[in-house]
Order: sequence, then structure tokens, then C-alpha cells
Amino acid sequence: MKLTNSAILAIAMSIVVASAAAAESKTLQSEKHAFRIVTLVQGLKYPWSLAFLPDGRMLVTERAGRLRIVSKEFTLDPKPVDGAPRVVAVGQGGMFDVVPHPKYAENGWIYLAYNGPGDRGHGTELLRAKLDGHRLTQERVLFRLEPKSSAGQHFGGRIVFDRKGYVYLTLGDRGDKDRAQRLDDHAGSVIRLHDDGRVPADNPFVQRPGAKPEKFTLGNRNMQGAALHPQTGELWTHEHGPQGGDEINVIRAGRNYGWPVITYGVNYGIGTRIGEGTHKPGMEQPLHKWVPSIAPSGMAFYEGDKFPNWRGNLLIGALRDEMLVRLELDGEKVLKEERLIRNAIGRIRDVRVGPDGYIYLLTDESNGVLARLEPVK
Repeated sequence: MKLTNSAILAIAMSIVVASAAAAESKTLQSEKHAFRIVTLVQGLKYPWSLAFLPDGRMLVTERAGRLRIVSKEFTLDPKPVDGAPRVVAVGQGGMFDVVPHPKYAENGWIYLAYNGPGDRGHGTELLRAKLDGHRLTQERVLFRLEPKSSAGQHFGGRIVFDRKGYVYLTLGDRGDKDRAQRLDDHAGSVIRLHDDGRVPADNPFVQRPGAKPEKFTLGNRNMQGAALHPQTGELWTHEHGPQGGDEINVIRAGRNYGWPVITYGVNYGIGTRIGEGTHKPGMEQPLHKWVPSIAPSGMAFYEGDKFPNWRGNLLIGALRDEMLVRLELDGEKVLKEERLIRNAIGRIRDVRVGPDGYIYLLTDESNGVLARLEPVK
């Protein structure tokens, strides 16, 4: 029987679709769960952060400065949200985190971190706005890093709310390591604010002459992962080391996390020591470290019901080796590390646990994807 060209094309397309479905449903095996990776959305341009809205929609930031909407059916709106803040997309800088207020259903506020322009360069800012249809309205900048600079690296940019309603923003050292030890400089720190941008009266450096009152910590290099511990309510972060020395830290008021005085990393290329070694009185030791580096980005504690054997674990994305790292914990001690989906979908930029209990990932690629891990029983 002779087939028409259209029939041949239809058969070929069905084979392609079937092959894609088979690849998508390929089962992967971890130590405690079998699962598959399902691609939900493609065509994102270097996505950075993912947030879930109560109506089932999702917000995704793209580093160039766009805020995108994904429907509950996982359709990407082709038109970015109007009214986004002016973003300086240079080097590692651009649009960073997006996080709804914990009481979003009541007040409608969303928070954006991004690299904003200033008189002396650019730096990380925090903005609050409302999403009205397809436009941001009632925008107000709550915080601007000072001083700004022209450097293209180490912006931080993760946002977390704690149980008391305070909002935290992570900041990198802006590529100038000595700034991380300065109290009169925002760089290299976690800042803490009321949800309207006011400085809490009990911030640790409020009474210190010359200190930036928003600062909650100092001595941080570049934190691109942050999450609230589900039992203790404390903020955990991870940060990029130099060549080696990526860290996980528990963030506590007024603590000095050591950079660049102490570190487990070394100078790029030449491998020489940085600072004074790995320990110094008055400076915090990391809860966990990686040597060599994994280039961590994105972090979430798993408390869902879809992966019961992972409950209480810490999930961390990694740009290097394009993987998801799973850590088993006992309090503030890491008992075990497992490296998953290495080189499977791309550089993992963000990790979120959805309200449905599935694990969602964003890849840092020019054709970035939103993917979901689903258990296979």
C-alpha cells in the first residue's frame, strides 16, 4: 500500500511524540524514591525564580527583567507582565526572586528582587507591588543596596518571609570581597525588614553608629538559596564560595559568617589561600560545605506528601553538574548527601515545593524549562 506524503508526515510526527513521551516518563531511581522528570513549560529565557499563587497560576522571573505568568494548565502567557521595574541585566545581574506575601490571599502583595540602577552603578533592590490582571500596580521600592557599583557579579537576590512577618533579602558582596565585613555597607549580608520596608527596632546593628540599620548579618559572599526551616522557623541560606567552599548557614542576628577572612575556598586558578584560614573566633562555621564547589542556587525543605521518604530533607539546585542535591538532616547536622538528575535537564537555578507536594525546578538556560519531579510507585 502506497502512503501519501501527509500520511507519512503524520506517522513521523506520531513517532516523535511517542518518543518524547517515553523520554519524559523515563523512571529515575534515587536511594529512597523512584521518580520521573516531567517538563511542564519550555521556552523560558534564563528563568530565575518560581512562585505559586492561590488560584493555581505561577509566576516566573526571567533574568533579563521579565515577569511571566504560567496558567494552572501549565501554559506560558506569551506576553510578560506590564509595569515591571527597570532592571539592569548585566553579568549575573537582572531580575531575581519573586515571592508572594504570606497573606497574599488577603492583601495581594508580591515582592520582587532585582538589579536596579543608581547614581554610582547598580545593585539589588526589593520592590512590593500588586498584580492587577496583566500589570503590576502600586509599586513601591522598599530597599536599595548602597553603595551601588558597576560590578557584574554577586547580587544575592533571594527573598524569604519568616513566621512573624519579617522579610529577609540576601545580598552578595558585589565582587568586592572586603565589603562583606563593613557595617556601613549593605553588600555581603542578609537584610531584615518589616513587610512595608520599615527597619525593625530590634535589628542587631540599629544602635551601632554608622552601621546600615537594615543589616541582619555580615560576612556573606553570595547567597542564591534561602528557605525557612519548617520546624525551627529559622532562616537557612547557602552561598557560593570562590574555588571551593560553597556553604550552608543558619542565619542568626548579628552573626559574622566570615567571608573573606575565613573560607574553605581558594583563589581562582592559582589556588592560593584567601584570608586567615578556615576558622577564627567570633566567626561562624558553616553547617555544611562543598569542596569542590557545586555552584548552588535555589533551596527548599521538603515537607510534602508525594515523596514521604524525603520528608524533612533539604533540596538544593546546582548549576555545576546540572543536578539536584538532597540532604538528609538531623537537626543542624547533615547525615547524608545524594546527587540526583545529574546532566538530565540543565543547570538548576531554582527549587520549589508546590502546594501539591510535587517538586518544581527551573533551569538556567536560554531555552529554560519549568519541570516537575513526580514519584513512580
